[in-house]
Amino acid sequence: MILQSLVKYYENLAEEEKVSREGWCQAKVSYAINLSKEGKITGIIFKKREVEKEKKKVWVPELKMVPEMVTRSSGVSANFLCDNSKYILGIDEKGTNKRLLDCFQAAKQRHLSLLEGIECDMAQAICQFFENWNPQEAFECDEVKEKWKDITDGGNLVFCMGMNYAQDDLVIKEIWEKERNKDEVGQEGTCLVTGTRSQISRIHKTIKGVPGAQSSGAALVSFNAPAFESYGKEQSYNAPVGKYAEFAYTTALNYLLNQESYTFQLGDSMILFWAESAEEEYQETFFMSADPNPDNQEIIKGIFENLEKQQPIQLKGIELNTEQKFYILSLAPNAARLSVRFFYENSFGNILNNILRHYQRMEIIKPSWENAEYLGVKQMLFETVNQKSKNKLPISNMSTMVLQAILSGCKYPASLYTDTLIRIRAEQGKITWGRVAIIKAYLIKNYGWKEGDNYMGLNEDSKDTAYVLGRIFSVLEFIQMDANPGIKATIRDRYFNSACATPASIFPVLIKLKNSHMKKLERDKIGSKVYYEKILTEIMGRLEKYPKRLSLEEQGKFILGYYHQMQQQYKKTEGK
Repeated sequence: MILQSLVKYYENLAEEEKVSREGWCQAKVSYAINLSKEGKITGIIFKKREVEKEKKKVWVPELKMVPEMVTRSSGVSANFLCDNSKYILGIDEKGTNKRLLDCFQAAKQRHLSLLEGIECDMAQAICQFFENWNPQEAFECDEVKEKWKDITDGGNLVFCMGMNYAQDDLVIKEIWEKERNKDEVGQEGTCLVTGTRSQISRIHKTIKGVPGAQSSGAALVSFNAPAFESYGKEQSYNAPVGKYAEFAYTTALNYLLNQESYTFQLGDSMILFWAESAEEEYQETFFMSADPNPDNQEIIKGIFENLEKQQPIQLKGIELNTEQKFYILSLAPNAARLSVRFFYENSFGNILNNILRHYQRMEIIKPSWENAEYLGVKQMLFETVNQKSKNKLPISNMSTMVLQAILSGCKYPASLYTDTLIRIRAEQGKITWGRVAIIKAYLIKNYGWKEGDNYMGLNEDSKDTAYVLGRIFSVLEFIQMDANPGIKATIRDRYFNSACATPASIFPVLIKLKNSHMKKLERDKIGSKVYYEKILTEIMGRLEKYPKRLSLEEQGKFILGYYHQMQQQYKKTEGK
């Protein structure tokens, strides 16, 4: 199903001329080797461009259409017209050695076999370059010596003569087309993707751009051990995919991974998404909805309002079809291979509706300084990690399970809730609105709480024991802070975890402390003392007894009560 949807996506991209045709591919090119007619290097041209990525300026290679590149795992195998310095120049950052000389000889043989004797200035220049270039004397070339460190960083190199690039030369392009159309000896069979009989692809091209995978690329379909080879079918013959389908799905995946604006990383996984029609407006709308930022909150709000009113959804003047098929794919690195964390397909309207329902479950009263309407999935998961640690990535499996639950409208994984509680305990009761929103959404979806305004803000009528205990703890903390202005550590730092888990053993101690604090207020702030006594009497009147322990669900209610009462107290303080 994954490959079929990617092949269909490729065909729609090809109609719009956004991807390469069969036999060609898009490659990231870092430098161009400028040749004279005699095949001598006259300069090394910088081909990277500066872009903004995560609020930083970075240099990225230029994308160029080049002859289809080979799949390399081990051994020596040269590409045509586009390769790294090991093959094109026979050098790396340390110089050259026997293996690098073998790489250069492979590239030399490949180019001479195709271009030797061709009446074309570009072809003759490339042939003379390979015939005359000696990797062992590379340091004597001033142009190479000047940019040695840069051109040996693993980036791809291409050939050019001035502004003319080898891969764009009409004569060379014709030679390449003839070469790739030669009859190849291979196994034929029924393609599992297209259902037609065709030549089966033995080794699938690699997918590049998944963080954590090999920089040279990783395979999505691959078999390399007898345990995986059913009935002795080696390599990818065990999952027969025709050469056209293999080219189409790998091209589509690499295209998606190159569109950095419409992909995002979640844990160690890369999330890709696309509409079957290949219209980018669907990707942009989904990206904004799943990972909003302060600049697009109003746009998202308008989209969701139209969705609920069943009115047309528009972006940049284009009306989006809510019945359009939309796909989300999560890929994770696994050495030289890629793992599929999940693949989800639904209509675009249903996916947006499920995201909206998630945001509605997450609605909570916020601090006065907070302007964000929606907490995106990345920011939400950020609440489950130690924000002081170097590695701020959430747990990988949990991250993708949360996203899948949001997209499909299913229950959240239990680890989202427990990790949030663990993080609150680890930080001695540090409760942010994002963490409380997670708890509220989880209790509504997984425990069957009814959605309503009572969970948005303070519910003064609630008689739920855990919720009331949370409210009491919040008031006791405010009493302590009011009695001791400037205090650095409150009862939250010392007693929150115990009060939340085993209230019967802690609240009697807190009440005794409260009495001491009240005596201070009686001397200094009699008005505050009267106010706190009144509110404590009202809240404690709803409490029957202190339970010995609270379940995980009840601990969530405790935190919710604490947070609601805290926001109410701040609201009163700001009003004064």
